[in-house]
Amino acid sequence: MSQPNNAQATGRNQDLPETQEEPAVVRETPIPWGQVLPLIAVRLGEPICMTLILPFMYKMVEEFGVAKTPKDISFYASLLFIAFSIGQALTVVHWGRLSDRIGRRPVLIYGLMGTLVAGLLIGVSKSFAMAMFARSLAGAFTGNSVVMKSIIAEIADDSNRSRMMAILPLTWNVGSMIGSGIGGIFAEPATQYPGIFGNFRLFIIFPYLLPCIIGASVTVFGLFTGIFKFKETLVRPTEAVHVEAASEQTASTRNDTESTPLLAQPSTTRSSSSSSLAKPKSAKQLLTPMVKRVLFTNAAMCMAFAMCNQLYPIFAATNPRDGGLGLDPPRIGLSLAIEGIVVVYIQLVLYPRLERKYGVLYCYRQGLKCVLPYLVIMPFLSILALRIQEHATTSVPYVTFEYIIMWVLIMTLMTLQVTSSVMTFTSINIMTSNMAPTKADLGFMNGTQQLAMSVARILGPIISGSLWSWSIKHSLPFPFNSHLVWMLSTVLILVGLQLSNNIPESVNIFAAGQPQVVGSGEDADD
Repeated sequence: MSQPNNAQATGRNQDLPETQEEPAVVRETPIPWGQVLPLIAVRLGEPICMTLILPFMYKMVEEFGVAKTPKDISFYASLLFIAFSIGQALTVVHWGRLSDRIGRRPVLIYGLMGTLVAGLLIGVSKSFAMAMFARSLAGAFTGNSVVMKSIIAEIADDSNRSRMMAILPLTWNVGSMIGSGIGGIFAEPATQYPGIFGNFRLFIIFPYLLPCIIGASVTVFGLFTGIFKFKETLVRPTEAVHVEAASEQTASTRNDTESTPLLAQPSTTRSSSSSSLAKPKSAKQLLTPMVKRVLFTNAAMCMAFAMCNQLYPIFAATNPRDGGLGLDPPRIGLSLAIEGIVVVYIQLVLYPRLERKYGVLYCYRQGLKCVLPYLVIMPFLSILALRIQEHATTSVPYVTFEYIIMWVLIMTLMTLQVTSSVMTFTSINIMTSNMAPTKADLGFMNGTQQLAMSVARILGPIISGSLWSWSIKHSLPFPFNSHLVWMLSTVLILVGLQLSNNIPESVNIFAAGQPQVVGSGEDADD
């Protein structure tokens, strides 16, 4: 008996071309930089406005005179820090829903206008109450982050979504570092640079106005870019009907070929474009158990980052005898801004590769693990800072070996923290967009996620500021001394990591881009 040939054994049709036996190669769609670059310009204003206050926040609160003792400054500084998040929490869902109704572009423009005014008010604040109002106003107009996540989800596809979504936290991180650098370099210009600004009475009266003006100039640039360069991405149902009608008319004019089916196949699915035109679902329908699990781990992670991010500039400015590093505003700004190159590499090169290979959920979990050494080791650097302070024998102690070691450790730990921030926040943004059943629900989903983050950013700094003030006032043993806040942040990260283990792998897929299964008959018309 003759043996069957390979084609017969495998059941393949020998008449098929050889090329049809090979699986199709899916190529990554190039990033549409013509649409993305205006988004980057629009995005930069918010993180700069939010973070330029960090290097001089401690000293600013000290000059307001609201703290009874130096150890109470951190509490009031935390209130000033969270005012931004309070304003954001009260309005962020509104901005998301509003962008679903009137479009993305007008909401972006409104947000930039509010950010511009609030940023300048910070610079002319002469009281704690006025600074709180300005920070709250800045947060109230910070809805652009929600809108931009929706924009990216609308213009991206499955092949380039991770790279494009990574651009948003990249822009935020770079903007945050630029803002921190501006705040540290240009605060109190009449004191830092008397030869240039010593005779400017405006900067003597308002010592923190110059960095706010520089930050506002970036916002102005983003505002003009949003007005003249950004194109609307929200497709309204009436617009899509005309597009689909034109497409059907074009298709009807084509000549039929031998491959054209004689009978139209019944429609059992809707395309992603059709799903994007569906009516937005109610909050009850959208808040499924899976969505809630993602929101809970997001809140735990974000609270931990909010606590340590708010604490670090206070910790860095606190006297080493009280458990800090004793750095001045320029060096605090330097430590916050020096990781820009690392962020760009991680965000544009490393993260997309990891996400394509292992999935977004894997990247989120690894990001949570990456921040743990930062939280555990950073408070121990105060021991080294105290040693430097006690053994300094010259007017420039930073040339000593111990000082060099301290800065190497600071930069290493900050790199871990930035890496973790990139991986976790990028992943949580992608997961949230992936869970939206249709594109019409992107605004609500991203707004709800931002609300959870805002609430965490309110509670986190309040807790960390209060515990830091309490811990340095009392002579309690480890871990109830100056390590207490860092240890609590570690616990929250571990909680977030445990919660992430209950999230299914389906969050790796963009649900709004998948065919939507519908019934036949009347159900198909709904």
